[in-house]
Amino acid sequence: MAEKITAYRFDRLDQTLSQLNIENCAIIAGGTDVMVMYKSRRGVPPKITKPIIFIDHLSELKQVYQNGQDVHIGACCTYSELLDDPLIPIPLKKAIKTIAAPAIRNRGTLGGNICNASPAGDTLPLLYVYNAKLLLRSLNGDRIVAISDFIQGVRRVQREPNEILTEIILPSVLEEGAHVVFEKVGNRNADAIAKVGFAGYIRTNGAVIEDVRFAFGAVGSTMVRSIDIEKKLLGKTIPLADADIMQVVAAFDKIIKPIDDQRSTAIYRKTVALNLLRYFLSLKHQHQHN
Repeated sequence: MAEKITAYRFDRLDQTLSQLNIENCAIIAGGTDVMVMYKSRRGVPPKITKPIIFIDHLSELKQVYQNGQDVHIGACCTYSELLDDPLIPIPLKKAIKTIAAPAIRNRGTLGGNICNASPAGDTLPLLYVYNAKLLLRSLNGDRIVAISDFIQGVRRVQREPNEILTEIILPSVLEEGAHVVFEKVGNRNADAIAKVGFAGYIRTNGAVIEDVRFAFGAVGSTMVRSIDIEKKLLGKTIPLADADIMQVVAAFDKIIKPIDDQRSTAIYRKTVALNLLRYFLSLKHQHQHN
């Protein structure tokens, strides 16, 4: 006798939030992470102990719009929809193209990638260097939290049971002059969960570095980013001196602490991460684009 699962699918976001306010539910957008998380052996349905609430169809969660220089992305936009949207920055589109097979892109959502907080979440390094902010909504109102505060560990996020992530906000991404790089080293491109993801952001005024940010995925329990290390490069000129590059790489060498797992050895991951960083710092960054 199959166990019954309660499932809700409301027409509007406010109805959904009302239900979450009275009952703790498993939220399903594309389901590409959740179904894997709860799967049991072959032929047995996933064992989800909580009621399910579907949100992927809610139009309020599928808007992409511009507000000043910021881009607001609805949490339930699928990757395929983001690839077609002219407001989405090119590096983010590049990251999406490496994410998965087209079938996953048609279902998977940016909000799901964030809320499931896998340390190998492919879009996350890029969202960190864009200083992404998250808009969380509940019946109590809205709150905005930085992505680096929201993600607290492997599959641990700062979401209250009655909240839904409604928007991802990318501040100032429509300003000219930033050069953003995204790299991923995995086994096989589309289907591999990332061994190492790297995103770098640099904005210069002439040859002088005005802003620089780096984030690494799959080399720790959360994304690895360090504002202190980034500050070392502010005001330096491009091309960077070898000594400056070595100082930054050595600083990251101390804080990158990957684990061994079936995909890769820790030492391999660390080597790849530092090589990606070194390569980014060695670029002349003459081709400026968002």
